[in-house]
Amino acid sequence: MNFILETLRVLVLSVCCMLEAFVKFFLPAGRKSVAGETVLITGAGSGIGRLMALEFAGMDVRLVLWDINPEGVKETARAVKERGARSVHCYRADCSDRDEVYRVAEQVKQEVGDVTILINNAGIVTGKKFMDSSDALVEKTLRVNAMAHFWMYKAFLPAMTEKNHGHLVCIASSAGLIGVNGLADYCSSKFAAVGFAESMALELMASGKDGIRTTIVCPYFINTGMFDGCSTKWPYLLPILEPEYVAKKIINGILTDQTYLLMPRSLYFLVFLKSFLPFRAAIMLGVYFGAFNFMDSFKGRPKKDD
Repeated sequence: MNFILETLRVLVLSVCCMLEAFVKFFLPAGRKSVAGETVLITGAGSGIGRLMALEFAGMDVRLVLWDINPEGVKETARAVKERGARSVHCYRADCSDRDEVYRVAEQVKQEVGDVTILINNAGIVTGKKFMDSSDALVEKTLRVNAMAHFWMYKAFLPAMTEKNHGHLVCIASSAGLIGVNGLADYCSSKFAAVGFAESMALELMASGKDGIRTTIVCPYFINTGMFDGCSTKWPYLLPILEPEYVAKKIINGILTDQTYLLMPRSLYFLVFLKSFLPFRAAIMLGVYFGAFNFMDSFKGRPKKDD
């Protein structure tokens, strides 16, 4: 095709896409029905994972709940049943262990069937500066927060591609978009999760699998205990998010096929600034927002909850 014509075509279509996005920003998008879908949530034994399961409880879905803590995931199962969940199956699974992921995945396929909505939510944080972190902790962070997504896709994506139907949800973090002092291993794992999810979305699109949707979620610190002790300098601009709010926003993002979900909305502007500001200006902005001191008072969850 002629270079000028193709360039004009891209420009016109880009303007149309931006206008569409502008309209959708102000008008509520229609929500799809997920009745009859099979939803798998990792890290479902507590926090956002449990709250998402509770949100799905009344939507006539089959819930498959994974967590390394068997007691936690059983408690979630009990809670969602009380909410009227149609079908609930819980499994003890260590998402950092590839062989265990594949083993439990086969068990799910035999006992429940094909997963059609996969929510990779399990995550950990050490809260240590990189040079103070043991090699084992660094590797564990990368296995849980990033590599687990690889193994979950390997296990459940083939059935989705065969039917050209499904939804892949990556629960990442704002730390997967902007580096944070004191979170080198965590940021690395979340950057990897975001990059993997974006690449897989493009791979599915290129192969014509337009029936498989993707949602990448990047929230700021959430008040679940995982980042207990962390503070925010300007809570009106970057508030510590309440878990119930985050869970509802994620479910809404899934039901409206939202590709990217950043919380709070101020993150969209900060990521935009990062894309073109000179490095020194970006550093000054980081100091202004307190990015160098977020982790100064970090406590985190007790070890038994990780």
